[in-house]
Amino acid sequence: MRLEDELKQTKPFKDEFQKLILNINVTSSYMNALFAEKLKPMGITPHQYNVLRILKGRYPESYCNQEITQRMIDKASNATRIVDKLVEKKLVSRTENAQDRRLVNIKITQQGLELLDAFNPSSSEPYASLKVLGEENARLMNAWLDQLRG
Repeated sequence: MRLEDELKQTKPFKDEFQKLILNINVTSSYMNALFAEKLKPMGITPHQYNVLRILKGRYPESYCNQEITQRMIDKASNATRIVDKLVEKKLVSRTENAQDRRLVNIKITQQGLELLDAFNPSSSEPYASLKVLGEENARLMNAWLDQLRG
């Protein structure tokens, strides 16, 4: 669907750059909503999924909250609150850091690993909808987006 139709835009955009910024934001919101819906039956949010993936990448080692925040997609997210929810769900564990008592080590649990293993994101709607682009266009778009972020 064209962005103008999606936003019910009646006036033309100022320029293609203004349209591009809005298009990226609208598309991101659309993809996030699809992904959140796919995660709902698992009882986790996209932010919780992101933290679990970060911890799985470090497994069997742990990260502290600051390290998790640095790796999160949404840096404005409250990693402490997200970790608290994951601890309640027994998907991560929290232990005191032996070298620095001000730090807390966060580690994914076996239950968290099993939850991630049961979820196949490549078969989900957000990923399936990207296949219309084709591999080469996806590669180009990734390069352009990387360039935008510097």
